[in-house]
Amino acid sequence: QVQFVESGGGLVQAGGSLRLSCAASGIPLRLNNIGWYRQYPGKQRDLVANIDSGDNSAYVESVKGRFAISRDNTKNTVYLQMNSLKPEDTAVYYCNIKSPYGRFIEPWGPGTQVTVSS
Repeated sequence: QVQFVESGGGLVQAGGSLRLSCAASGIPLRLNNIGWYRQYPGKQRDLVANIDSGDNSAYVESVKGRFAISRDNTKNTVYLQMNSLKPEDTAVYYCNIKSPYGRFIEPWGPGTQVTVSS
């Protein structure tokens, strides 16, 4: 069974940094496109950053230049380095793999809460 466990969230002041980790089991991340998603209360999860099997990364416009996604294949873990955090980055962050058919791996992990104070 595939599992994702996100960690590294917390409370930080605006302008601060956090590094999120997503440890995966049951699937080799190096062979897959994996994304970080965030969810605001009452909203759907939205893609924040993605890294593909060729280590090409992409970001939503609002985090470009501030966030960086990376992967450690030896640990089967993907990271999201978040710098210059803003209050609007406050959300629960998740990682997952989206298939070419638009399906995600279920169940989602527990997510990690990021709270940025102004």
